Amino acid sequence: MKKYIRAAAAALIAVNIFTAAAPKLYAAPESDSTDTVQQEGAVDGTQEEIDPYQKELENTYKEKVQTNELDGWVKGPGIYGDAGIVMDAETGAVLYGKNIDKKEYPASITKILTALLALEYAEMTDEVQITAESLTCLGSGYASIGMKEGNVITMEQALYAMLLASSNEVAYAVAETVAKGQGEDYQWFLDQMNQKARDLGGSNSNFVNANGVQDEQHYTCAKDMALIACELFEYPEFLQICQTASYTIPASSTTEEHIFQQKHEMLLEGNSEYYNYAVAGKTGYTTEANNTLVTLADNGEMKLVCVTLKTYPGHVYSDTKALLEYGFNNFKKVKISGQNDSEKITSIPDDACVTLPENVKFSDLDSEISRMKNGEEGLLSYTYQDNPVGEAVVKLSGDKAFKDISGEEKIEESKMPVWQLLLICFLIIIVLLAVWLVIAAQRRSRRRRRRRRRNRRGR
Repeated sequence: MKKYIRAAAAALIAVNIFTAAAPKLYAAPESDSTDTVQQEGAVDGTQEEIDPYQKELENTYKEKVQTNELDGWVKGPGIYGDAGIVMDAETGAVLYGKNIDKKEYPASITKILTALLALEYAEMTDEVQITAESLTCLGSGYASIGMKEGNVITMEQALYAMLLASSNEVAYAVAETVAKGQGEDYQWFLDQMNQKARDLGGSNSNFVNANGVQDEQHYTCAKDMALIACELFEYPEFLQICQTASYTIPASSTTEEHIFQQKHEMLLEGNSEYYNYAVAGKTGYTTEANNTLVTLADNGEMKLVCVTLKTYPGHVYSDTKALLEYGFNNFKKVKISGQNDSEKITSIPDDACVTLPENVKFSDLDSEISRMKNGEEGLLSYTYQDNPVGEAVVKLSGDKAFKDISGEEKIEESKMPVWQLLLICFLIIIVLLAVWLVIAAQRRSRRRRRRRRRNRRGR
């Protein structure tokens, strides 16, 4: 009997440990929908919808904004979202940060990462076929443009359907098509999504589908989504798609006509939420995720990315506009060239900058240099009280060890080929053997001399 009691206690402890280690996501009512017409309307929720949550809404607005805790930093606005970030897309500086590393459900903003991989791996003329598998992700209320099994459209048309209409079946088909073009399957695409997030510097994401359909193991954070969005500034096709108010997939021998509109209201000229600096973005919504929004903005001087997660109905656009205005109005770029006198850096790009508020000086920054794989370049990163404000790829001297501006020693890891290491080990063994032979010979010589002396004395 005691044996069974001990086994039950051990099982209970294991469950508690697993629960404590699991990602702390919300316990929320189940929902099988993402970006439906009805739910997109939740962005402009009525007062009756908000009233029952007024206290929680106010508490969310009053939650600590981490960048506001920085000495000398311009105070940013409160937001009605659980997490939010404003990032300079060119320098990587975090201008505003509230819970930027907290794991959250992304909903359909997942599709910007799907689009990024499609733009990297596929051609706009590639054929995207709607398979039976791509239709299995659709449940009651899921965003869809009504594609049917066997329909074929181009990758360009698919990206319009995915980014404007938030079509879930098309997002799945895009992932299948990209994977097939690489001789792989859908799981390969998901692996690439997670790898891409890590390559861009993300560390708090786990993507298990290509469209954002609710799954407890499908999560991200504001910082990771901002890093992904910054990369999309490099693709004019993405900006062009997002700036389209309405799009038509014409009827063909393989599909019927489909007409749909842009859902991101800050991109719709004439809409009350229109923002003239907004150039791209993606909406998202599920019951668990609440409103999620990614917005890319460009005022001609700075390119900013704003991400808000788990935002209460009626506030997602006003919060985003307030954050972007805060970024554009309170920060400026400062060139790194001429400010850095490290002997270990041989050249810095002329356009390399950090992004700072007026009250923070370049001399207030901490820096760190990490030598890159090619050995000739390094990543020069600047922080202000541990908050990233900019980075640049610079040319380094040939020294194996080097110091950053703050004087901290940085030692490059050995990149010596294995054969060289083996050769060095072999030479060391040869030298040690030679030394041993010399010592042994000397000992033998001393023994012979001692024997000769004893023999002479014996005579």
